[in-house]
Parts: sequence; structure tokens; C-alpha cells
Amino acid sequence: MFSTFFTAWGYEVSYLEFIASIASLIGVTLGITGKRITWPWWALSSALYGVFFLQYDLFASAALQIIFIIAAILGWFGWEPTGAKPGPLSGKYRIATVASILLATLALAPVLKYLGAASTYVDAILFFGSFAAQMLMVYEKYESWVLWLIVDMGYVALYASQGLLFTTILYAIFTVLAALGWSKWYAAHRSALRSL
Repeated sequence: MFSTFFTAWGYEVSYLEFIASIASLIGVTLGITGKRITWPWWALSSALYGVFFLQYDLFASAALQIIFIIAAILGWFGWEPTGAKPGPLSGKYRIATVASILLATLALAPVLKYLGAASTYVDAILFFGSFAAQMLMVYEKYESWVLWLIVDMGYVALYASQGLLFTTILYAIFTVLAALGWSKWYAAHRSALRSL
């Protein structure tokens, strides 16, 4: 799994990174459609990426994969078999979400620095942003995609700075998919309101 699958532009893509990327891409694409089958793909890609990120001392990114696996279980049992029914997050919860991300980042970053992580504040804020985005997705809030859009742009910069070319490209694709997910989930919400 750790050996090189192929080399692109001088970057060696391992079997692990390639399979994790494909599983993750499938999971996110299915998430856009609101299909419940997205969750097993999130769990699989998260397990694989957890191992991958540990290789590069991206501890917060690795730990986040455990949260994603738990969220995948919650999402599988929380969503109806027909899929997600997107709705909005109230204004006070939007403010609370942003404040929580910032405060938690201030608490985690020094711990990451102490552990010798490759990234501290950036990895910490992306960790909590991803955590919030995933929980909002589990609870079928269309704002999850807005948060994913911001977080994915941050991950593009982080993984590029670590020289993880293949994963950087994947997160650039995720950024575009997050914009599509936001549009699709918001449209589904508006359509449900009109049908009432």
C-alpha cells in the first residue's frame, strides 16, 4: 500500500494515496447528490487517509479522519434511506459555529506545536472547520457546503505547502465540488419550501 503506484511531475503517488483519493472523490460526489450511500465511502476514504496523513506528521488531519468515520456512522443511521433533506442553520448557530472553530483552534494549535506537527494553526483551524462542516452535513444543513468550500481552499494551500501534489489536486477538485454541493443542497431546500 505504501509503495509507489505511479509518478506524476516527479511526485510519487502511493497505492494508499491513490485509493484514498478515489474513495474520497466518490464519497464527496455522492454527498452532493444527498444519497445515503455517501457515508460508507466517507468511512473508507477516512480510514485510508488517516494512515496516509500520519506518514507526513499531519496529526490534526489524521485525527480528523476518526471523526469522519464516526460522522459516517451517524450519517448512515441519521439520514433517511431516500437521502438528505437539506435545511438551513439558524443565525445564532452560525455565529456559535464560527466562534467555536476559532476558540478551539486557539486551544489545539499549541498542542500540535508541542507534538512537533508539520502544521499548527492552519491544521488546527482546518481540523475544526472540517469537524463543523461534517457535523452540519450529518444534520443535513446546506451551510455545510459553504464551510467545506472554505476549508477545502485552506487544505489546498496546506497540502501544497507539504508537497502532497496528488492530494492538493484532489482538494482543488473538492473546492469545486463544495460549490456544486452548496448550490444543489440550497436548491433542494428551496424546492421543498415551494412544495409545502
